[in-house]
Amino acid sequence: MLQELSIQNFAIIPKLNISFEPGMTVLTGETGAGKSIIIDAVGLLTGGRGSQDYIREGTDTAILQGLIDVEPNTALSAILDDLGIKLEDNQLLIHRELHRNGRNVIRVNNTLVNATALKLLGSHLVDIHGQNEHQALMQPEQHLSLLDEFAKNKIQLVMTAYSQAYTKYRQLEDAYHQRQADEQAWAQRLDMLSFQSNELNEAGLEAGEEERLETEYQELSNFQDVLTALSTAYEALNGEWEHNGLETVATAMGELEDIEELSPRYAKLTESVRGAYYELQEASSEILTVRDGLEFDEERLRFVDDRLNLIRSLEKKYGATVEDVLEHQKNVDMELAQMGGSEQSAAALAEEVQLAKKEASQLASQLHDIRSHAATSLAKQIHEQLKDLYMEKAIFSVKFAQQRLSATGFDNVEFYIQTNLGEGAKPLAKIASGGELSRMMLAMKTIFSREQGVTSIIFDEVDTGVSGRVAQAIAEKIAVIGRYSQVLTITHLPQVAAIADHHFFIEKQVVGERTETTVRQLPENQRIDELARMLSGNELTSAAKENARDLLKRAHDNKNSKE
Repeated sequence: MLQELSIQNFAIIPKLNISFEPGMTVLTGETGAGKSIIIDAVGLLTGGRGSQDYIREGTDTAILQGLIDVEPNTALSAILDDLGIKLEDNQLLIHRELHRNGRNVIRVNNTLVNATALKLLGSHLVDIHGQNEHQALMQPEQHLSLLDEFAKNKIQLVMTAYSQAYTKYRQLEDAYHQRQADEQAWAQRLDMLSFQSNELNEAGLEAGEEERLETEYQELSNFQDVLTALSTAYEALNGEWEHNGLETVATAMGELEDIEELSPRYAKLTESVRGAYYELQEASSEILTVRDGLEFDEERLRFVDDRLNLIRSLEKKYGATVEDVLEHQKNVDMELAQMGGSEQSAAALAEEVQLAKKEASQLASQLHDIRSHAATSLAKQIHEQLKDLYMEKAIFSVKFAQQRLSATGFDNVEFYIQTNLGEGAKPLAKIASGGELSRMMLAMKTIFSREQGVTSIIFDEVDTGVSGRVAQAIAEKIAVIGRYSQVLTITHLPQVAAIADHHFFIEKQVVGERTETTVRQLPENQRIDELARMLSGNELTSAAKENARDLLKRAHDNKNSKE
């Protein structure tokens, strides 16, 4: 439920704080006093569209805050998780600022969100019905969604499965039509991808291959230089030269060995030279082994050169490195698989479309069966509600027509009503009067409120255009809805005001040459005065007050008897 509402610099409200309670709360006051402005504020806190026009003249920022107690359900919890909003003590604090410069700041439990996210969240918190809310009944295209709302517990799983099947069907159908529309481009693309796939698969590139081949190519292409260098190095160390390197180092080592026992430092020098001599011996031997093992492989050189040329050619076409080429190959093979490979024909794709359509059609039939049963149940319950609203002779029905598969199935639904005996049923949107539409909407809301799960329902003068016993019946219906959800109602009907659990009076005053709206909760005696004003006008006669007391008592007794 909406527990607290704080408004600052909003329209003609400079500052206002209201605490609400469970049950039915009514807001009354003269026309233009600002009753609907309060509802507008609640609407903005639940995702309504903001505008600079709402900001009070002479100020730069309008600030709205609402504290809402919630009972988390699966859908609401999923939205809060997606938005990263933590629910503490089952309460949501919604803060919204409208700035003159166009900034729009929204926080929910101190988490920043955008208006779209707030609207999604608000759909699970507050349900606002204005004077023209029954326009949904006047729009046949909205009737299917109303029926589905009534049947949501039974239809939800099937609708989810159908949505997935329908999406798959449309994707395949779009792919088929695209292929039909541009068969040549499809074939050219398929040929190009097939060529690239074959070329790259035949090349059989490996990561790191280019670096290994580069090293090998350098050795093979410089074979003679390598052989000459190894031979010269060996001759210099241990060849036929008169003073080769090993002999020279051996002479130095011999001279040092003669004196190494004379001093530790001579021994250290001798050990260093001796180590160098043995290392040179090993190096000389290894050089000889490598040199003698060298063999020029002209065929291998040609293979390495050709392989490197192939790699560089592929890199020019498909990527800067072998790794880039391999990534391109992966993408080509993936796209080929999505296109069905070279084996898939347009006929095969058409067959897939028909199979997907068949699956979606079967689920659409299940949706139709559920809706048909729901329509019968809805009509029965609406008849029960309409009797209480003095439309006992009205006969409500749901007419089905089939259309091509759409996002909601193949059902086309429209509400029909027979309002007078002897006349046939006709479309509700064409024959119902404003008062009848209001009663139809209230009948549906009474049925839906038990399962809807929103924390608050707001009625903004939905009782306009009715009076007498019909007004009393509407009042009782709104009170029934208040048993299942918190209800806030703006009304000019004393019958509706009398049956409420709580009564707020809204009035407009001039303070310091500025118009301001104020709100105060009425105690019992002031409530009688307000009801008397609503009954007789501004002149509070003793008869009007007596009528108000009687109306309030009868409303109280009526509620107690229903409870």
